[in-house]
Amino acid sequence: MSKSYKELMNEITTFVFDVDGVLTDGTIHVTPTGEMLRNMNIRDGYAMKAAVENGYTVCIISGGSNEGVRVRLRNLGITDIHLGVPNKVDTFKEFTDIYNIKSENVLYMGDDIPDYHVMQLVGLPTCPQNAVPEIKGISKYISHIEGGKGAVRDVIEQVMKVQGKWMEHFDAKFD
Repeated sequence: MSKSYKELMNEITTFVFDVDGVLTDGTIHVTPTGEMLRNMNIRDGYAMKAAVENGYTVCIISGGSNEGVRVRLRNLGITDIHLGVPNKVDTFKEFTDIYNIKSENVLYMGDDIPDYHVMQLVGLPTCPQNAVPEIKGISKYISHIEGGKGAVRDVIEQVMKVQGKWMEHFDAKFD
């Protein structure tokens, strides 16, 4: 019998996220100079920072290459930021090899076809509510929240709650 997504959350040590459509709502604003601006959710940022501070490994693997995204993620304490990635599977395998991470301990959130093959390698493939049907079809958990609107917060908070680390983190910060 296969495990429920809540049972799988007990085994998560590592979060891997796509950017566009997961950390953003998938829309871009193009300036007259050609710069592409994205919106990110502050609650997703809080959750990623909480995950890092609680010893989880957080990695970003994206086909996009916006340097503003890199700056935002670094400010949250994320050091494994892979932008402009043509092959997410190769990058994922290199990342897990470097840190000796077992794929069953990884939660990956993606939303579109470029995430499909890497999502098949992880212990807990997840997606936002507005992911494409192919990604929803292989996800063991589909957030009730859309990408860029707090879906990342949803999965991080659930994992940390299952592992008893969510309010522990909050309490420690404000003692």
